Amino acid sequence: RLPLFQASGKKNSSNLLALNEAELKEQFVRGDGPGGQATNKTNNCVVLKHIPTGIVIKCHQTRSVEQNRKIAREILQEKVDLFYKGENSDVFKEKKAAERKKQEKKRRARENLERKRQFKEMQQLEEK
Repeated sequence: RLPLFQASGKKNSSNLLALNEAELKEQFVRGDGPGGQATNKTNNCVVLKHIPTGIVIKCHQTRSVEQNRKIAREILQEKVDLFYKGENSDVFKEKKAAERKKQEKKRRARENLERKRQFKEMQQLEEK
């Protein structure tokens, strides 16, 4: 089973599988979270379902319904691509590369902290 990745919504969609509008079910609902009356009275949250796979995306990133529709489709396209292609998906490869880069950065930071600690110990020994 593949790990679930949070879709970035920023991937270029040239290599991703295309979405067929006939396979999508779209709803507009009230969003949740902070925002008070602006959120509670407007149906600008987009719920998009890909019927063949059962993947559901809920997008309420902006106050604009049109922008939310666009963002939801981009995210859904990435999720569907990951569902069908698995480890061969560009989304999967990109996430794995970002994960490796983050781990490498953490490793370097740990090494630097250890070097600094050793340097301080050496200075304290020299002072005595």
